[in-house]
Amino acid sequence: MFGKSSALARGAKLAAVAAGGCVVLAACGSVQMGAAAIMGGKRISTASLGTQVSDLTRSYHAEGSKAQLAFPVAQMPQQVLAWLVRFQVRETMASQQGVRVSVKQQQQAISEIEAQAHQGGQTATLTQLAVANGLPPDLISELGVYQAIADALVNRLDGGHAPASQTAQQALSQQFNKDQCLAAKSLHIKINPQFGRVDYTTLGIVAAPDTLSAPGPSASPSASPSAAPRYTPPC
Repeated sequence: MFGKSSALARGAKLAAVAAGGCVVLAACGSVQMGAAAIMGGKRISTASLGTQVSDLTRSYHAEGSKAQLAFPVAQMPQQVLAWLVRFQVRETMASQQGVRVSVKQQQQAISEIEAQAHQGGQTATLTQLAVANGLPPDLISELGVYQAIADALVNRLDGGHAPASQTAQQALSQQFNKDQCLAAKSLHIKINPQFGRVDYTTLGIVAAPDTLSAPGPSASPSASPSAAPRYTPPC
């Protein structure tokens, strides 16, 4: 993620870092037919997701070795879907807190992302960095909005002055993450199980638990319940 501190930028990092699109799904569980996800009652269709995955795939092949993916090619649909989820959550945060960003702020955020990426002599283009991190290039403008909202929210939290101490930075990060978690849960996100499930800590799409291979009641658990991954932690 991109913000005033790396602690706030965990979920949307574009660092220096497939064939085909997404298949159309039949109705699965509580997710409506043709929906990759439902957020706040609005559908992200498998068709629109497939279009974005195709864009990412074309750009990946066009960039060649200059865009080294930070994930397996087979996970392109999950990576793209995660960005679509993050964008919607961030817009919800802005709406809940009365934040609006201008085109100028959006463009400035994109410029800051590029500048950060080029620190240390990195020469990759923004398009290459986007592809490497699973973001279709035609959604870079959305990334600008996403980051501009984060900047505005952080400025509101810290009063326009970056925390000087590590303790204050951690407190700011925790508050931001809590607000983001609450916004995400207010949307009652449903992901088509074929893609996986939401990890509310990173807003990534992760593999759904394999219930078929889960041990029966009489089996001895290999780990305590508290040791299991918590994809929906309390905010």
